[in-house]
Amino acid sequence: QVQLVESGGGLVQAGGSLRLSCAASGRTFSSYAMGWFRQAPGKEREFVAAISWNGGITYYTDSVKGRFTISRDNAKNTVYLQMNSLKPEDAAVYYCAARPAGGVTTVLWDYRYWGQGTQVTVSS
Repeated sequence: QVQLVESGGGLVQAGGSLRLSCAASGRTFSSYAMGWFRQAPGKEREFVAAISWNGGITYYTDSVKGRFTISRDNAKNTVYLQMNSLKPEDAAVYYCAARPAGGVTTVLWDYRYWGQGTQVTVSS
């Protein structure tokens, strides 16, 4: 069993930055692919970014490329999402997810473990 706890969300003005963190339990975190997803009110949960077990492969949805950066620190069992130049359309609940086996993907249902989410609000 893996537990994921997100933090770092909050209220920010458009153009501002936030860094989300996701702390994972378990000794095998370093072998997991990790992803960030988000869900805005009335919308489906969507892929944002993902990273392979060693950080060598990263994926981003087109709308965040050049603004968001996913990274991980396996020594700290933590994955990060640095979000810059935030836009009102980035506002959502952001979820961290872990995929124990099979490699990094952008597909929501490939991820087995999920955190409780952290709210990001962007004011215009």
